Amino acid sequence: MRKTKTPQTQENKSALPGGKAMERRHNPVFRSLNRPLTLMGAERKLFFFALMMGAGVFNLLHTFFGGILMFCLLYAFARWATRTDPQMLRLVLNSARHRVQYDPLKFAPTAVRKVQHV
Repeated sequence: MRKTKTPQTQENKSALPGGKAMERRHNPVFRSLNRPLTLMGAERKLFFFALMMGAGVFNLLHTFFGGILMFCLLYAFARWATRTDPQMLRLVLNSARHRVQYDPLKFAPTAVRKVQHV
């Protein structure tokens, strides 16, 4: 009988010329690097937007209550948006920039043909 070669396994591929196996590499992943940057539970850009809008209402209308009310409303929206999807602001800003590339009203479906007995 003729012997056949067995296909190389992952262990065979990772072996060094001296016959020693390579040591497996471990890369640490830090949770703090993958979390969104938030202030008081809201994404930082949305938080500063709420803060500046509250200050703007206070300066324009000369009412402290109006500024606090505007900040609280926008802050509540910012917390909701951050809880729903931390990247929501980025998606909204990018969708305005890429509107020309994707317009759902100009969608033309492509015909797909199903082939039997191939």
